[in-house]
Amino acid sequence: METIKNFLEIELIHIGEFNLRVYTLVTILMIFLMTKLILSLIKKTLYSGRYGKLDKGSSYALFQIVKYVLWVIAIGFVLETLGIKLTVLIAGSAALLVGIGLGLQQTFNDILSGIILLSEKSIKIEDVLEIDGDIVKIQSIGLRTSKALNTDDVSIIIPNSLITTNKVINWSHQTMKARFRIDVGVAYGSDIDLVIKVLEESAFEHPDVYDRESTEARLVNFGNSSLDFQVLFFSQSIFRIGKVKSDIRRSISRKFADHHIDIPFPQVDLHVKSSYTENKNAQNKMP
Repeated sequence: METIKNFLEIELIHIGEFNLRVYTLVTILMIFLMTKLILSLIKKTLYSGRYGKLDKGSSYALFQIVKYVLWVIAIGFVLETLGIKLTVLIAGSAALLVGIGLGLQQTFNDILSGIILLSEKSIKIEDVLEIDGDIVKIQSIGLRTSKALNTDDVSIIIPNSLITTNKVINWSHQTMKARFRIDVGVAYGSDIDLVIKVLEESAFEHPDVYDRESTEARLVNFGNSSLDFQVLFFSQSIFRIGKVKSDIRRSISRKFADHHIDIPFPQVDLHVKSSYTENKNAQNKMP
């Protein structure tokens, strides 16, 4: 025991009144290990499924908040162990902190937005969002930024303030299925009832379409060159809905060809006035 005590009392660094001994390093190491152990136990408890009301996104948000709080406390203990008084440190660096705060205003805004996202839980892990016209799936929510995956399987780093201050559509907030639509025009003179039947069958035959009763085709407008239809359907494949729509359009095209239903292209009538031709002929007849 005496040998261990002497080892712990060994002085590593001595600068003025500051002394760094072996037991100080051991204490700091123990603080970090204890913090890691506590976080590991909390994470295991939250993700164990014992709390039925917490889904994966809620468990992740709660764990992130607890993790940041515990690490702040741990860093505070480390500073106290090193003999650095937090009150003196904050008071002495007040002016510096004001300058840093002004320079990092956007960063603090992102951090505050991250705290709001984690505590409010309006956006969770694996939610499908539409931000500025881009469809992304949230993979992680950090204190300053969130990581998402777009439909091209490219990771995107999103500042949290962009999510909290802009208009964001959460496709999976209330339910894992959403309503989508496909627009198509057919030639005038086509059998309207047959077109509606073909559209509904093409949509419902796709395995990712949710419910036949909710699949509906409508005649929405008399266009300049076509009768404009719209087929509406529900699907749980929100993130990959582009492929679902493509498959349904291919099915519509095949069925239209089988039933001799034409999809017209825009047509423009060009009218040529005859006055120019008459004036030209008159000039040619002049001597």
